[in-house]
Amino acid sequence: MSPPADDFGARWLEGRLEELLPAFPDLALCVAYSGGPDSTALLAALAQLRRRPRALRAVHVDHGLHPDSHVWAARALGLAGSLGVPCAVRAIRIARRRGESPEAAARAARYGELGGLLAEGEVLLTAHHEDDQLETVLLQLLRGAGVAGLAAMPEVMRFARGWLVRPLLTRSRAQLLAWVRRSGLDCLDDPSNLDERFDRNFLRRRVLPVIAGRWPAAAATVHRSARHAAEAQRLLDELAQADLRGARHGEALAASALRALPIDRRRNALRFWISARGQPVPPAARLNEIAGPLLAARADAQPRVEWPGGRVERDAGLLTLRRHPGGRRAPAAGVAGAPAEIGWRWRDTPVCTLPEGLGQLELRPESQGPLDLSALTSSLTVRWRQGGERLAVSAGRPRRALKSLLQEARVPVGERALLPLVFAGDRLVAVADLWIDESVQAGPEARRRARLVWKLP
Repeated sequence: MSPPADDFGARWLEGRLEELLPAFPDLALCVAYSGGPDSTALLAALAQLRRRPRALRAVHVDHGLHPDSHVWAARALGLAGSLGVPCAVRAIRIARRRGESPEAAARAARYGELGGLLAEGEVLLTAHHEDDQLETVLLQLLRGAGVAGLAAMPEVMRFARGWLVRPLLTRSRAQLLAWVRRSGLDCLDDPSNLDERFDRNFLRRRVLPVIAGRWPAAAATVHRSARHAAEAQRLLDELAQADLRGARHGEALAASALRALPIDRRRNALRFWISARGQPVPPAARLNEIAGPLLAARADAQPRVEWPGGRVERDAGLLTLRRHPGGRRAPAAGVAGAPAEIGWRWRDTPVCTLPEGLGQLELRPESQGPLDLSALTSSLTVRWRQGGERLAVSAGRPRRALKSLLQEARVPVGERALLPLVFAGDRLVAVADLWIDESVQAGPEARRRARLVWKLP
């Protein structure tokens, strides 16, 4: 039996957007549009709103994983056009980390592209629904996720320079499909959704029908559980921030302050610290090593714990977070295709992609971030070490040689040439995400703050 007609539609969606976005309709909206039934339902309902948003557009990301992906992209472009919504197609290249699933790699690449396209204050809407939330929670359970993983997908979150909103999390796949069919809308049918080699497809096609047959309300009840987990995670994050306030020593953490915490709070604080720096959170076994043996090592030891994408070191009572460039080389004269410098208009694109597999620099808005965005020039330049660079890491103190700072921080010699240096004109204002110059540091009066994050692939 089909769901009632008022279970979804333009009127329902308008009320939902008013609930989630207090400033609606005075907003610019961007829809992540695959062309499938779910995103077509979202885009078509948006096009029918009585109170139209200030601007509405769609973006289709072509992952290039299927020989016909360019054909689907062309069809998505036409479908959006038939709804009267301008649509752009962006082709991306997907690079997988060791041990990363194709699904996770594609998701990371897609959100990276969408984040780079989002304008200041613009809202990205995705068509994730109740069944997607159920799949996400079950997959997280099977992977042994903690509270953050079980919180699954939030309805509203900060994203790039704007917001990410999922207004359909209380609607089911069946409700959206029924509305699309009643409305006579055309949409894409992606054959890759039938490939059961992918975990989500296997779960959707083989497992969830059995669960729904026994527990018809499973998607709604699990969504409720995910909201409870999200509330719990917010409380854990607040506790972590309170614990870290007494442990921070610049960008490092004091081992003595961490040792004074109970082991579960210690792990919680470390997990938050690593994640807030844009690093992948270490597996449970590695996190336990940091919270236990690394902190308990004798005073003159220099222990370290490594995991894919990150490394924590302890030296002179301080914990520092490092990365694994993994043998990548720094751009320099003579390296084919590698420019000596890169221009970065960060207000247009808050993510700067670096050459030679050196990842990305991102200016991530953060209420207590150390960087004052209003102090930055609109055009920055990213370069690599040539020698003689200097910056002032503390207000009122003289500028210091970068070479001395790197030596004191014990940054391995092989990694120093890989560090991206951010310049405003001729002034060095940031060294990767290790130091920022006093000229752009946020004071108490700063209203627009951010954190510079260096993300390696």
